[in-house]
Amino acid sequence: MKEANKNGITKKTKIIILVSLITLLLAAGIVFVVVKFFNTGNPEETLSKYMSHIENKEYSQMYQMIDAEKSGGISEEDFTKRNSAIYEGIQMSDMNVEIISSDKNKMQVTYNTLFNTSAGNISFENTANFTSKGGECKLIWTDALIFPNLTSSDKVRVSSTEAKRGEILDRNGVVLAGQGKAASVGIVPGKFKKETIEQVAELLEIQPDNISNALSAEWIKETSFVPIKTLPSIENSNNENAKEADRQKKLLDISGIMISEIDVREYPLGQAAAHLVGYTQSVTAEDLEKYPTEGYTAESVIGRTGVEALYEKELKGENGCKIYIMDSQKNEKEVLANKPVKDGESIKLTIDASLQSEIYKTFNEEKSASVAINQYTGEVLALVSTPAYDNNDFILGFTDKEWEQLNNDKSNPLYNRFRQSWSPGSTFKPITAALGLDTNSIDPSEDYTNNGLSWQKDNSWGEYFITTLNSYTPANLSNAIMCSDNIYFAKAALKIGYENFQSGLEKLGFNTDIPFDISMSKSQYSNTDKIETEIQLADSGYGQAQVLVNPLHMACLYSSFCNNGNVIKPYLIYKELPTAEYWIPDAISSDAANTVLEAMKQVVNNPNGTAYAAKRDDIVLAGKTGTAEIKASVEDTSGTELGWFGVFTTNSDISNPVMLISMVEDVKEKGGSGYVVTKDNQVLQNWFTK
Repeated sequence: MKEANKNGITKKTKIIILVSLITLLLAAGIVFVVVKFFNTGNPEETLSKYMSHIENKEYSQMYQMIDAEKSGGISEEDFTKRNSAIYEGIQMSDMNVEIISSDKNKMQVTYNTLFNTSAGNISFENTANFTSKGGECKLIWTDALIFPNLTSSDKVRVSSTEAKRGEILDRNGVVLAGQGKAASVGIVPGKFKKETIEQVAELLEIQPDNISNALSAEWIKETSFVPIKTLPSIENSNNENAKEADRQKKLLDISGIMISEIDVREYPLGQAAAHLVGYTQSVTAEDLEKYPTEGYTAESVIGRTGVEALYEKELKGENGCKIYIMDSQKNEKEVLANKPVKDGESIKLTIDASLQSEIYKTFNEEKSASVAINQYTGEVLALVSTPAYDNNDFILGFTDKEWEQLNNDKSNPLYNRFRQSWSPGSTFKPITAALGLDTNSIDPSEDYTNNGLSWQKDNSWGEYFITTLNSYTPANLSNAIMCSDNIYFAKAALKIGYENFQSGLEKLGFNTDIPFDISMSKSQYSNTDKIETEIQLADSGYGQAQVLVNPLHMACLYSSFCNNGNVIKPYLIYKELPTAEYWIPDAISSDAANTVLEAMKQVVNNPNGTAYAAKRDDIVLAGKTGTAEIKASVEDTSGTELGWFGVFTTNSDISNPVMLISMVEDVKEKGGSGYVVTKDNQVLQNWFTK
């Protein structure tokens, strides 16, 4: 038996342990070598993974994948700053990487890159190099990995060229919206004395805090031009501009104030076409988020209302953009992408600026809506809402006082009245007449007999009577239209009956969208889905009860009397060779249309007609007046009245046919619909003699 050492371990045991230990160490070494060999990673996969992080702005993950030591010792902060500035600055998106070849011995991958930017697509072939570090495949990063010809001393620049916004023109090329000039008032901080802030604020009609806040922005230097407010240009020599010139002279006398001429959107017709043309404003953060792919920048403008908004896509154009590499000497080294500027399209409307302005001038002190069309072609010649705001003010900017006054004005100048539907009163009677004729409910020659100035069907109506203003004989259709007899058309509606009356109006476009560029309120015959009572049906016959009609719809309906029963389709974009397109073909029979037309001629041309004041010796006109009562109940004596007049030429061969529909609120103390007849007469006088 061999002797054990003092610890009880034999010599043989020591040898076995030593051999085992050596074997384990050798095995561990082999495993280390094998692991190291097989865990160097796959350069192709590493590249693909690295590139996938770029679009997600995962710069920290990208940095973890590079060998920082062999990448020039770049820090994570500098790496992130360089990559984010370039990729985000050019608005990179939709990156696609395609491997061309891979050399495992050289740890090198050649690949194609394609992605989209603010200036269009950029594609290039590039090579990436890798190392194995700690058993991992690491990317050797250089600036050339972003763009092949980019060095650390180069910069990537983005320059943009703003597209010119298209003009809005009338049918004769008159500018309704275009480029104008304005005066930008600004401050040069290094020359400005803060004690003059109050004086400047008073001249600009703004709060002193507005100036202080503008001057405290981080980007401002002593020599910066800090814009404070935009003022009107003083090019023209009139009294208003003389006053503005004096204000700007006083501003320039203050040290540090500068005024520079700038291009702005301008609306030559101002209030006369404000609701039609609309206005633009600078884009907001919400706009940029809502339209991320539409090419808007923080400096862009966007159409907010009217035609400016309706045709925003066509008007705005596309800004030009160039992405290029600039070297340390500020020279253009390489153009990476270039998208040429595309100016906006000009939009030519069917509107006649002179008619638009004349209607506004005539009605500007009223709360009114007017629509003028060519009833034979559907061309819309004017759309006017009064009172109105000046859309130029939205370009120049409001003072707090001006904005408060505009919003608190009881006449509501921001409200677009020509888009709304209104109680039509007696202007609705020709529609009832057409329905009665086409359903054979009315015999145009039948005398309904004179019942005096009030009437009710029977005692079931209780104390409710329908009243009229004129007594005449015989009470036939033509005279009823000429004298605007409520009683006749109440009886006519009852003869037509619920079903025929409602279905007839549905056929004529009630409860239906008007097929027009600008969205208009629908016309209706009831607040519910049907006419509920006999009295409501009777009142509806002469345009009261719950009947509401949009002025443009009324013009389209009246056009059927000039087009053998076809309802014209209105349109706003000018055509060199206009051809009639019908919204509702054969809406009424040609016989009914002609019968009603002859009666409407009497309204204007017969001394007993309610619009005889509009008679002309040179042109035959037809039309219909209407006064709609707006009151809370039958007993209400404090209600208001809407005055209407629809008038039109009846000869399609004249050079300037027109149909004019006007509605004025609050005419109760002004002469009712007769007041509107006088106004429209002024407009037509200028139209026919221009």
